[in-house]
Amino acid sequence: MSRVCQITGKSFMVGNNVSHSKRRTKRRFDINLFKKKFYLPEEDRWVNLRVSAAGLRMINKVGVSAALKGAKEKGFITNY
Repeated sequence: MSRVCQITGKSFMVGNNVSHSKRRTKRRFDINLFKKKFYLPEEDRWVNLRVSAAGLRMINKVGVSAALKGAKEKGFITNY
């Protein structure tokens, strides 16, 4: 499974390692992902999601059901 947030759709970024002599080599900046379990009271069940730190803040702000609905509309998640 790729390292993509299921709520925000964030994935890794690409940049450079820069040495003291200014030689540049490619590197990846991975995102801060967590495997978290959330409770959906409307459906009376638990949902496992891979969310980033920004996704956790969004869930805390708007609620888990609204965040899942928005992610499904944007195509970040197909089923949960």
